[in-house]
Amino acid sequence: MLTYRVYMQIFIYVSWLIIFNNAFYVPGVAPVEFKKGQKIEVKAVKMTSIHTQLPYSYYSLPLCLPINGSFVYKSENLGEVLRGDRIVNTPYKVHMAENIKCRLLCHKANDPLNWSVEESEKVASRIEHEYFVHLLVDNLPVATKVINRETSEQTLEQGYKLGFMSKGKAYINNHLKFLLKYHRHSHDSYRVVGFEVETYSINKDEYTFIDDSCIFGSAPKPQLVNEDTGTKLYFTYAVEWGESDIQWASRWDIYLGMKDEF
Repeated sequence: MLTYRVYMQIFIYVSWLIIFNNAFYVPGVAPVEFKKGQKIEVKAVKMTSIHTQLPYSYYSLPLCLPINGSFVYKSENLGEVLRGDRIVNTPYKVHMAENIKCRLLCHKANDPLNWSVEESEKVASRIEHEYFVHLLVDNLPVATKVINRETSEQTLEQGYKLGFMSKGKAYINNHLKFLLKYHRHSHDSYRVVGFEVETYSINKDEYTFIDDSCIFGSAPKPQLVNEDTGTKLYFTYAVEWGESDIQWASRWDIYLGMKDEF
């Protein structure tokens, strides 16, 4: 079975062949120009684990749905075809070069998600099996920074962890901080060149809400996935943009150095 890294190498190689030969346009191959404040979709691909070859679709778990309550699968880039993935829309709202400190992803401050015992058991099982979630922004996969405690070496891994285990209990990463990079192609033209995420687990009682914005302390209690009584929780996110010298053509380079995990 071809690894993720091999797929990425094939994708980049074929992409450049298409560009230089002007054969035809494939979304995700040619650069997309964004204006400041322009909406950029955050899409989901799948969930994978290093412990099994069995992937799951993003909405196989009771996660936040798009505003209209439905989701649409989209087939629109060469990488998806090569990997056999199915891309789907998400409710995250991201706009070029506009930061968000903390925002509710779905539901309301007085109306958290309410997972049943069965749903909680399903989520906890995925966390126990160390499933990763894979998202896309402008067809660029999300990555997470990992620091080796022994060597202090910093590396990147594909996707982000759905949650973590502590003393036999599962905790969900329900707050995501998107770290996005743009490169200015011209004065008012931006290109996405980086997509990383920091994950946090935040208990629902740790939040303070003002309209659809939120705040929480520097060391919040984590959000338990309660398999005994069900789970009430919020999903929230933040967005932080930064300018980068990375050219669009080089934005894939970091992925080629990643470990072959999936």
